[in-house]
Amino acid sequence: MSGSDNPYGGSYGGQMSASASYNAAPAASGPAGGYVSDTSTATFPKDVIEESRRQPVLVDFWAPWCGPCKQLTPVLEKVVNESQGRVKLVKMNIDDHPSIPGQLGIQSIPAVIAFLDGRPVDGFMGAVPESQIRQFIDKVAGPAGADQAAEIEAVLGEAEALLSDGDIQGAAQLYGAVLQADPENAKAAAGMIQCLLAMGDTGRASQMLASLPEDLAKDPAVQAVAKKIEQIEEAAKLGDPAALERQLAANPDDHDARMKLAKIFSVQGNRDQAADHLLTIMRKDRSFDDDGARRQLIEFFEIWGPKDPATIAARRRLSSILFS
Repeated sequence: MSGSDNPYGGSYGGQMSASASYNAAPAASGPAGGYVSDTSTATFPKDVIEESRRQPVLVDFWAPWCGPCKQLTPVLEKVVNESQGRVKLVKMNIDDHPSIPGQLGIQSIPAVIAFLDGRPVDGFMGAVPESQIRQFIDKVAGPAGADQAAEIEAVLGEAEALLSDGDIQGAAQLYGAVLQADPENAKAAAGMIQCLLAMGDTGRASQMLASLPEDLAKDPAVQAVAKKIEQIEEAAKLGDPAALERQLAANPDDHDARMKLAKIFSVQGNRDQAADHLLTIMRKDRSFDDDGARRQLIEFFEIWGPKDPATIAARRRLSSILFS
């Protein structure tokens, strides 16, 4: 059959207009070519409708006599296989199975229709170039890497929650998994150092910090944990907290002893007590150490994080002192 006999003849490259959502999960990885298959009228509901509820499915409507189909299909298969499961490709021979394309109103082939959540959402017609196929897949499946980025953020959130709940080992495993997938992830690096500190292994934490690339070491999350290491090392040299408390009981205006206790309490995790001591110094003598108590409290906020309850409570109290 010649091209002029093509009952679906029409202009090539015509774009169908529709919108697609990006909420589909990628398919499980498989062997090369595992993302391409054929379908029939009988298997279309399972191969396309059901499968599209798990990830985007592209349906290639073609016929053996269609010259442009022979140009498009190999390129389409190549791009789909290279997408590694972001989409699946299902091919339907319209000569053998005319009812489905008829129901969809396919009037020209090759025609590629994207299905998502059990319904057609977008498509194109004609032997379009490879670059346009890649753009189409990005449109229906989201940009390459978007799923991994979202998954990494979810894992980081879970790891942070585990660390906050005291499950150091579980948090460390998740941070380690992220670092395997993305060695330059600053949040994961900072989280792993936090885990080492929580285990009491300041030495290994310092070694890991020193081994980070310069750009990574400058990240705010890493800088915060670096300051925490500095405070731990400094607190170890400040003396016995019990002796400092006796010293302070004898002289409540011994701001130097109070400052040292604040630093020790922060390292020990007694953040509210640490903030109490610094705010007390501020109320009594803003000139001590050139307003050093306020500067130290701001540094604590950076280490504790803006969402920490101790940070939130102390910031309110700080504001009442500064603006009263």
